[in-house]
Formats: sequence, C-alpha cells, structure tokens
Amino acid sequence: MFRKLILFSFFLGLFGVLQAQKFSLTGYVRDKESGELMIGATISAPEIKVGTYTNEYGYYSLFLPTDSVTVRFSYTGYQGLEKRFKLTRNETFEVTLSPLDRTLDEVVIEANSLEDKLNSTQMSMDQISAMEAKKIPALFGEVDIIKTLQLKPGVKNGGEGTSGIYVRGGGPDQNLFLLDEAPIYNPSHLFGLFSTFNGDAVTDVKLFKGGFPAEYGGKLSSVIDVRMKEGNRKKFSVAGGLGLISSRLLVETPIIKDKASIFVAARRTYVDVITRQINYFQRDKPNFNKIPDYYFYDLNGKFSLQLGPKDQVFVSGYYGNDIFKFADGDFTFNLNWGNNAVSSQWTHIFNPKLFLKTVASTSGYSYEFDNRFGQFDFNLTSGIRDYAGKTELAWLPSERHTFKAGIQYTYHKFTVGRFNASSDDGTVNFKSGQEYFANEMGAYVNEEFKVSPRLTLNGGLRWSAFESKGKFYQGIEPRASMNYSASAKVSFKAAYTRMFQYVHLVSNSGASLPTDIWYPSNPNVKPQRSDQVAGGVSVLLGKNFLLTEEVYYKWLDQQVDFRDGAQIFFNPELDKEFVFGKGWGYGNEIYIEKKRGEGDGLLSKLTGWVGYTLSWSFREFPDINYGERFYPRYDRRHDVSIVAIQEFSKRWSVTGTWVYGTGQAISLPAAWYLQSSPIPGVDPSIVPVYTERNGFRMPPNHRMDLGVVYAMFPKWGESDLTLSIYNVYSRRNPFFIYFDIAENDLGIPESVKAKQVSLFPIIPSLTWNFKF
Repeated sequence: MFRKLILFSFFLGLFGVLQAQKFSLTGYVRDKESGELMIGATISAPEIKVGTYTNEYGYYSLFLPTDSVTVRFSYTGYQGLEKRFKLTRNETFEVTLSPLDRTLDEVVIEANSLEDKLNSTQMSMDQISAMEAKKIPALFGEVDIIKTLQLKPGVKNGGEGTSGIYVRGGGPDQNLFLLDEAPIYNPSHLFGLFSTFNGDAVTDVKLFKGGFPAEYGGKLSSVIDVRMKEGNRKKFSVAGGLGLISSRLLVETPIIKDKASIFVAARRTYVDVITRQINYFQRDKPNFNKIPDYYFYDLNGKFSLQLGPKDQVFVSGYYGNDIFKFADGDFTFNLNWGNNAVSSQWTHIFNPKLFLKTVASTSGYSYEFDNRFGQFDFNLTSGIRDYAGKTELAWLPSERHTFKAGIQYTYHKFTVGRFNASSDDGTVNFKSGQEYFANEMGAYVNEEFKVSPRLTLNGGLRWSAFESKGKFYQGIEPRASMNYSASAKVSFKAAYTRMFQYVHLVSNSGASLPTDIWYPSNPNVKPQRSDQVAGGVSVLLGKNFLLTEEVYYKWLDQQVDFRDGAQIFFNPELDKEFVFGKGWGYGNEIYIEKKRGEGDGLLSKLTGWVGYTLSWSFREFPDINYGERFYPRYDRRHDVSIVAIQEFSKRWSVTGTWVYGTGQAISLPAAWYLQSSPIPGVDPSIVPVYTERNGFRMPPNHRMDLGVVYAMFPKWGESDLTLSIYNVYSRRNPFFIYFDIAENDLGIPESVKAKQVSLFPIIPSLTWNFKF
C-alpha cells in the first residue's frame, strides 16, 4: 500500500511538471507584400496574459504552455492574424501581415501598443513609425521625423523651424543619433531646418529620454535609434514625392525573391535652381545683391540577405551633403558639410533561446570652408571619423528572464581646425591644425526579471572607458528600472541611469552649426557625467487612451563651455579656452495619447496626443556669470504640444498640431552708456552693459500647423496629394533680437530700440506622393 502511494505521488508530481512545462514559439514577422521585417510587432496570448514584441530585426520568442492557446499577431496599420497552438516541442512560426486596404471595409485585429507601454519596464521612451511621421504637417511639406519627436514631452526644439533637440535639460551634443547602429554627428540639413533622415528610407524610430538600456552609452541626455527599411523582397517597387523645394525617389527590388533585396533612396532640394534664375534675370540691375547658391542632397541604401533560417546579413549606407556657394567677381565663399555612414550587421539564431547580433560600422562628419578674395585663398576643415564594432548576445532562458550582454569598441579620429592660407604670389603660405586619436570601449550586461505577474525588474551594468593622448578614463554606469502593475489599468514605474560622455561639441553658439567642432576627452578635459532618476504612473483609460505622468531629476557634472572671449579657430591649445562646471535639470511631463478608435461616429477615428512639460534647467561655472548659476539658452518653463489626426473617409484626412513654449533665455544689455572717444574728431559711441548671463526671456513661441491629405487609388499603385500649412495664423515667433541705435544730426547716439527678427510667416506647400 505504501509503495502504491509513493508511485501514485511520483506520477502526480510528473503530471504536474508536464502541466507546467512550456515550449517556445519563435520566428520572424514580415510584411506580406514586401517581405520586410517588422520591428515592434505585438505577439500575445490574451488567454494566459503573456506577450512580447519583435526586436529590431523582426524576431520574436514567446513561451507557451502545452495547453491549446490562441496567439495573436498584430501591428498598427496592418490586418492582424490569430492562430491556435498546442505545443509539444519548441516550434518556429513565420508570420506575414498584410497592410490595411483603405478601399475596403475589413475586420481588423489591432495592436494595442498602449497596453504594451503600460506593461513595459521601459519608461521615458517614445516610438514612432515613418507612417505616423508622414501624417504630421511639415515645413515646406518635407516630412521630418526629428520634428515629430519635438512634439513629445521633455523634448525641446532649438528654435523656430529647427530640427535640433534638447532633452530634459541636456545640451545639443548630449544626444546620441544612431542610423542602423552607426552614429550620426550632425543630424541636420539647411542650417538645422531639416534633419538628415529621409522619411521614405526610415521604418522605425525610438527616442529614449531616460531609463536607458545598458547597450547604449556615450551621451548624457537621449538616444535616438533610427532604423532603415530593408527593401522589397517580393517585387520591384518605386515610391517618391514632388514638393515645393525638394523631391524624393525610392527604388527597391528583390535580388533573390524572398531572400535578398536592395533599396536606394535619394532626396535633393532645388532652391539653387530658382535662385540662379533670379540672379540671371536681375544681373543688370543696379545695387542688385546676388543670392547665394544653396542645396542639400542625401542618399540612403540597404542590402539584406537571408542566408538561411538562422542567419541574416544587412549592409546599409548613408551619404549626405549641404552645399553653400557664393561668387561675385574676385570674391568666392564656399561652405560644404555632411555626414556619411556604413554599417554591416549579421544576426544568428543559435537556438530558440539564444540570439546573436554583430555590427561593424564606420561613420564620419566633416565640413570645409573655402574663401578666396583677390589673390588670397583661405581654407578651413574639421571633422570626426569613427570605426566601430559591436557584438551582443540575447538569451531567453524562460518567460520570466531575458538576458543581454555585449561588448563595443570605437576608434575615433578627430581633425580639429585644419587651416591653410596662401596667395598667388607665394608671399603668404601658412598651415595649422591638429589631429587627435582616441579609443572608446564598452561592455554591458542587462537582465529583465518578471518577479511576479505584477512586478517586473530591469537591471543593467555598463563599463565604459576612453583613452586619448595617454590619458585613460573609465567608469561604471548602473542602470535600473521597475514596473509595478497595481491593476490591469494602472502601473507605476521608476528608473535610475548613470551615463558618461567622452566626446564633446565645441561651439560658441546656442545652436548646432556646421562649423562646430567635436573634441575628445584628454588629460585636460575630463568626461562629462550625468545621473538621472525618474518616476511615473501610467493609466489606461478605457481601451483607447493612455495617460502618463513622469517626474525626473538630472545631475550633470564636468559640463564644458568656453570662457568669455575664447579663441576657437586657429588655436593649437584649445584646451585652455574651456571652462568646466555643473548643471541640473528637473521637471514634470504629462502625456495623454490615443492610438486607435472604435465605433462609427465621426470622432471614432480621431487619434493623436497632448503633451505638457513643466521644467527647469540650470548651469553653474566658476568662470562664468561671476560663479552664479544661470539658465542655459534652451531652458523653457512651459512646453505644450497638441497633435490631432482625423480620418474623415478613405480619401480625406486632416492633421493639426499646436505648440506653445516659453521664450528662450538670452543675454541682453541691462543698460547703455555713452563713451567719449579720446581721439579728437571721433564721435562718442554707445556701450552696452551686461549683467547676468541669459537673464532675459524672448517672447513666447506658439504656432498652429494643418495638413490635408487626399488619397487617390490609381490602378498602378498608390498616390496622394498632401497640403501642409505651416504657421496657420502667421504668428511672428522670435528668432533673434537686435538693437537699432538712432543718432541725432550730429552723429551722436541718442536712443536704443530692441527689434525682433522672425523667420517664417504662414507657408502653404503642396506635395504629390506616389508608389507603384
């Protein structure tokens, strides 16, 4: 009897183990029409309340019990798929999803990305697709993903129309821009009005403002991870657009159907064509001021190859240039600047639980200024070139644990202020400039641990190091975050992050200009450091609204600035012009978004978001502002953004945005005084008196933009007309302020009046987009 009881208990325990046993369901999710991998697609089993999403290479892994379970595959803008599985072993299931056909009424299984954000441990992160960015009205009709990010809370723009960003009190050089894992150092065209990222070539963008995963390092304030599309693996395809100042063309084609593809995207402005004609017809008029030539162009390309069920290879590239030219008689002025990047990526699946990616890349930024006056020629160049490698392993031992570990290495080459001056007769022949070399290293480990159905923890540790001119710096960068689900509708999150930055932007302006210089840490320039804590609550309101509130506090050490009167160019001892200090940033971000609609009412298809940021930023340098703390230029107390996208029918949709921001902090004279000249016959001059740095505020900035899209359904493919109206009520927002000094009849200054310069009034633009 006792033996039977033991045998019964053994089989009961074995039955319990079998019941608890789980197997993995893995595979790739692809677009059915193009065969492209889909980043961030949702895979869920609602019956057992588990789910995941595809990684940056379209791969997923989901653990399921041996019971029969329905799995849902979905992605915003695509018709979803449901399939029932009863696993007895680890299985692979390749998924293809079809884009929604706007001409048909279909039953749609929608991805609820709001629930994904609610349950994720990752906080302070926003993700947008190229499809979403193209719906936002844009300046001159030029779709700009970075300007879309500026509409998110915690992200400030650098001024009217610019694509620069300032995140949670950080400077313009403290943002890491990655394009298919390769860094982009100056992500702007047209002196900052447009970003370098062509919307046609991009498929996904992630913005991290805090709680950074351990794989990211090197910058203090944000990471903007941009992923390019692969190219159509099914059929030849052409897409593009014709706008007022630029045109775009994208060509993609399979090389080996369903296995290999390539795409090339090109974009160019043609303002120079118009200005040349104006110059030609006005050339004989007296006092005519010739208009300079300006244009930019960029090229994106990517090759993808599936070697087998476990291996994929990608090679992507970017090349972009801005050209500014002016020639008048014996005077010429040329300024060229641009980025280039190439990255190769290999992914390998060892087994359903172990995923490897390896990346090798090179990227660079440079500018060249060339000026000729008479017989004298001046040339100035500067730039940075990187060669980098990275390997990462992702291990999923169970549905409760996810591990990542990786190593990174970057070799930097800096060219700082290479200057040549010469004359035709040989009397002038001068050269100067420096080259610096540096090695940057990193290693990291990260684990996400689902402690219970309510509590998930994410912890990481990153080691970073930098060597230049014989000086070696290193640091430990801990990362930690948590998500506690108080209910199915409410979650609480918290995060802590430490970051080091070893490469600095040398700039004497408040904006990122082409002539800015990247400079390494060395024996005299220590790396910058930041520590950030953040906490927040997310509430799912019904099925369609997510309300998020986050508070943060950031400490910044070893901030770099120039001493007053610094000599930047032609200076072989640039280190001596730096001053070092500290900074703070803190604030509260409130965000409510609606991703989808239900029902048949007019507002059922209204989507968008509302964001509000209340924030403070400070800097303190012993050698600036008498050692007193001051507001940096990009400190803004209030920021509001409203985005609404309304689809009225399958043909008509309207988008509207409204933004408001407190005026930028600027330095203006507190008083003026009249100073007599000691030289007889020379009139007295008026002298400004400055007190504190950035002690004044520009007027507030606000603007409304509208966009109207009319979709056409030709037999040969897709087409639409997009009307964008920038600055609908023609608000004259301040760009900069100058002073007009009035003189009396004797030539003596007697009054000073401040005047505001604004860039853009109302600007309508029309773009025709097509795809076939």
